[in-house]
Amino acid sequence: MSTPKHTATHSIPPHTLAQLAQEWLAEDTPNFDPAGVCVGSQEVEARLLCKTPHSILAGSPFFTAVFTAVGCNVDWIHQEGAEIGPDDVTLTAVVRGPARCLLLGERAALNCLARASGIATRCSKLQARAMAGGWHGEVAGTRKTTPGFRLVEKYSMLVGGVSMHRQDLSGMVMLKDNHVWASGSITEAVKAARSVCGFSSKIEVECRSAEEGREAAGAGADIVMLDNFQPQELHVAADELKTEFPTLLIEASGGITPENLAMYFSPHVDIISLGCITQGCPVVDFSLKVQKPVLSQASAPQSHDD
Repeated sequence: MSTPKHTATHSIPPHTLAQLAQEWLAEDTPNFDPAGVCVGSQEVEARLLCKTPHSILAGSPFFTAVFTAVGCNVDWIHQEGAEIGPDDVTLTAVVRGPARCLLLGERAALNCLARASGIATRCSKLQARAMAGGWHGEVAGTRKTTPGFRLVEKYSMLVGGVSMHRQDLSGMVMLKDNHVWASGSITEAVKAARSVCGFSSKIEVECRSAEEGREAAGAGADIVMLDNFQPQELHVAADELKTEFPTLLIEASGGITPENLAMYFSPHVDIISLGCITQGCPVVDFSLKVQKPVLSQASAPQSHDD
């Protein structure tokens, strides 16, 4: 079951948002900001524009955290998880604050929002295809994330309506081919992992055949990943394993794309994971435009006739 888009923001601790914002700002401005001299600290207003119609807005907590860190305020016109459009350019938020501070936060905030919204948009489309195909399993991401940016990318999956999968190596045991080869067998690998993780973590085993899946399930694995199977082979193997092990979870992964996703739908497949959710995912085009101050009639320069 996917997380409601409006509650996904509650999953991020405030101190984590503040820490990430400070790290991004320190990376972008490690010492002086010479360009800040040009604009000074007068109060300005900037408009956040979305230039990619039919995109899902994601990343607003991170965007706001960056501007909060530099003393600016953000007023959102569209809320997290909303579809923006259909216009070519859509006003999405308004940022107000000292000019030099606003420009300090601009790039870090935009980079985060563009990436997060791109992932959420792709996830939303994948979830829509699953629903249209009548499949009731979980579309999931993978651990193929950008180093240092995983929390943002995993969060964006939530906003897009798909499963984040495991967060990291500590979150769930996944025994891949190298683990099996290094330990000697699937059975030995599962036995060793269970001795450490106990009852509190699930164990998943990457399998290249139904026979390997059967060994993994017999050894006590909770999830079997049928990796790099062709669709028809997947359906047969999943059916066989579910018949023998009814409580076993079956995950399909490897070579699955938005274009061929529907070919992997099966009542015997519980999870379909795709690396393309984060790898090679298009970003959403956002820009932040500072508005020129409008001079009042009283402050406008007066002309005098000779």
